Amino acid sequence: MRYVIIGAGVAGLSAVESIRSVDKVGEILMISDDPHGFYSRPGLAYYLTGELHDKALFPRTKEDYKKLNFNFLNARVTRILRSDHALLIDGKSRLVYDKLLIAVGARALPLEVPGAAGLHGVMKLDHLTDAKNLIKLAKRGKTAVVVGGGITALELTEGLHARGMHVHYLLRGDRYWSNVLDKHESQVVEGLLRAEGVTLHYKAELQEVIGKKGSVTAVMLKDGSKLQCDLLAYAVGISPCLELVNETNLAKDRGLLVNEHLQTTDPDIYAAGDVAQVFDPLTGKSALDSLWNPAREQGRVAGWNMAGRKSAYLKSAPFNVTRLAGLTTTIIGVVGRGKDEDMIGIARGDSETWRELPEAIVAQSGFEINHMRLMVGEKTLVGAIVMGDQTLSWPLQKMIAGKADISSIRDQLMKPEAPLADLLAQFWMSWRTQEAL
Repeated sequence: MRYVIIGAGVAGLSAVESIRSVDKVGEILMISDDPHGFYSRPGLAYYLTGELHDKALFPRTKEDYKKLNFNFLNARVTRILRSDHALLIDGKSRLVYDKLLIAVGARALPLEVPGAAGLHGVMKLDHLTDAKNLIKLAKRGKTAVVVGGGITALELTEGLHARGMHVHYLLRGDRYWSNVLDKHESQVVEGLLRAEGVTLHYKAELQEVIGKKGSVTAVMLKDGSKLQCDLLAYAVGISPCLELVNETNLAKDRGLLVNEHLQTTDPDIYAAGDVAQVFDPLTGKSALDSLWNPAREQGRVAGWNMAGRKSAYLKSAPFNVTRLAGLTTTIIGVVGRGKDEDMIGIARGDSETWRELPEAIVAQSGFEINHMRLMVGEKTLVGAIVMGDQTLSWPLQKMIAGKADISSIRDQLMKPEAPLADLLAQFWMSWRTQEAL
């Protein structure tokens, strides 16, 4: 049996581990045109700020890979030949597969602004090569402009500021990440950015990118104002990499459609990670996630199924532990709705599920750095945001994913000035004990 995996991200590596746990002798080949192989994509933010050395982005050793007994080919798959169970490599050589996993991820959407295309200094943060190029250009005392929304735009803002640049952050709306954070949460993040020295511009939209001798020198805004800059960084959304499957007749929507076993409409072809739009049997919907943990879990389940061990991927409440303007923040379940003016579609570190808000009532506490917002359903918690003190973030993940019945404390949670942390801590202890019985 030959298993072929296209993509070297966390979904692909998890699939290798799962296949090998079931099939000890089958041939496993991973193919990727990323010269760096597997590394921590979430770690790029800390690499950009200088908190992590590039070697720290690689959590696996050569010995780890040797134990998994798979081969890595640094090449580009240019076509999938379904009828032949084969791949075309670099447009010339053919490679036969028995089971195939497509785990090619997603890429940053381009900045569709006049003048931006082809200018040196117009940058994104998609992968390690981008991060290395950003670091080369991020000179102390120079000026950067950042446009976009979500987590990646903030990573760019903080990373360039940490490198000594004066950063202008442009927001098309009146606050940051408006379809996930509430007004107070946005204001907390914005206040921290201003305290660091970042200049925020609201209702600011790019009109044109101006360059000289092939490099960016300024941006013109739609209100007629002009900002001089040495670097323009953008994060306006991502799009699953579907080019490889466009000629295959595999079913796709916003991403490559897969069932609960991570199979595409071809039973020998699977997909996982950012490229996959995964069916959730609990909701009957197919959704995109761009989160590390779902990608890892999808790869794990896909690998088992490829090797013959039938297993369903049951989507749990999506969560992400991130850092917003230096403030540790956990986002769990369903917390917002609507459209963010700074984004086109989904962003890295984002989940479509976060914004499928059912009928729910907000309960919150904390109005400075430590803040918690709960989305309270009829009998369960459907979502939460925890900023600052993370003591309750893990219990909340478990209670939301486990659909804990909070009827006994619901009225108390909804009271003005309710001691949410104490109520949840007490409930967590009793619920966890009952679950263990």
